Amino acid sequence: MDIKVNYNAIVQQLPADVQLVAVSKTHPVQAVQEVYDLGQKVFGENKVQELMEKYPLLPKDIQWHLIGHLQTNKVKYIASFIDTIQSVDSEKLLSEINKESGKHNRKIKVLLQVKIAEEDSKFGLDIPEARILFEKYLKGEFPNVEITGLMGMATFTDNEQQIRREFLTLKTLFDEFCQSKTLETLSMGMSDDFPVAIECGTNSIRVGSAIFGRRDYSK
Repeated sequence: MDIKVNYNAIVQQLPADVQLVAVSKTHPVQAVQEVYDLGQKVFGENKVQELMEKYPLLPKDIQWHLIGHLQTNKVKYIASFIDTIQSVDSEKLLSEINKESGKHNRKIKVLLQVKIAEEDSKFGLDIPEARILFEKYLKGEFPNVEITGLMGMATFTDNEQQIRREFLTLKTLFDEFCQSKTLETLSMGMSDDFPVAIECGTNSIRVGSAIFGRRDYSK
């Protein structure tokens, strides 16, 4: 498994306006450093504990994104340094991020995670919930966070039409929200489906296994 070859192959496929979040979960610090040395500055982790272990050992100009389900009681551990929390799936979580961000006198960037997949295992707000939460944010209820966009995961399926339909649902919502506030980030697309996501208008993809190889799921 040649990380450099994999990384360059992904980068060459990306339009200039599409951000790559290299998903480093379950992969060692050495592998993250190797990708960083190739020029990558944005990395995504799923678990707070693993992120806390890696953060002190890696360059401080890395922009860390928390992309996995986040429990409210763990927000405090990452509030001082996290760049973006992509997985805001409840008002309770957004309120906690707002509280902890305020303690550090900073604004944490967040994405509202919207449930677009048919699988029950996927977290996320349904579309009416996302609209309500976004309206509350626009009215100033969460002054210590900045909602910069939306995130979603398509159903894990070989049915490209279904994947495309789900991505376009999120793109439509993103465009709707942008009528009220210009949003920066539409995060959709992973190792298996990012080409479809790019066709559907994403400007940020989350790629792990296509760069780092298969993960060690025993972790």
